[in-house]
Amino acid sequence: MGKSRRESETKADRKFEKKLQFYTKVRDTVASLNAQKSINKKKKLRSRQKKLKAYDLSTLTEFLPELNAPKQPTPTSEFKLNCKSRQKLILKEAKQLSTVLNHPAFQSDPLEAIHQHLLSTQPVVDEKPKKKLNKNGGKKMKGKKSKLSKESQSMDF
Repeated sequence: MGKSRRESETKADRKFEKKLQFYTKVRDTVASLNAQKSINKKKKLRSRQKKLKAYDLSTLTEFLPELNAPKQPTPTSEFKLNCKSRQKLILKEAKQLSTVLNHPAFQSDPLEAIHQHLLSTQPVVDEKPKKKLNKNGGKKMKGKKSKLSKESQSMDF
């Protein structure tokens, strides 16, 4: 009986050792992956800083004309979306969406309601007078190009 007991202990010991090896491998792999991740983050930050330096055009300001338009300080907190502000924005937008969906004008004709909203909210654009078009609907061409286009149009199959 002593022999079988010793064999079972060694079997259990071997099993235990294998598990330990497995867990240490997993732990080491996770640690190396985390290290790799942080290294990559640092590399990205460095490359981003280099790019920002490359796009730094502040030296050209002396050549630009001065603008006398009053500058309004824009709060940077509006542009930075952290978790809390993103949550607030989502709640606000969800409320707005439900209000729009429940509006009687939207329910009767959604496309017309959207069209009216866009007309009322978009800034007015000054339309430039359109250039005269020839009878084909294109701008007038000079010289050989117009002859070529007429020939290609006459060759309709």
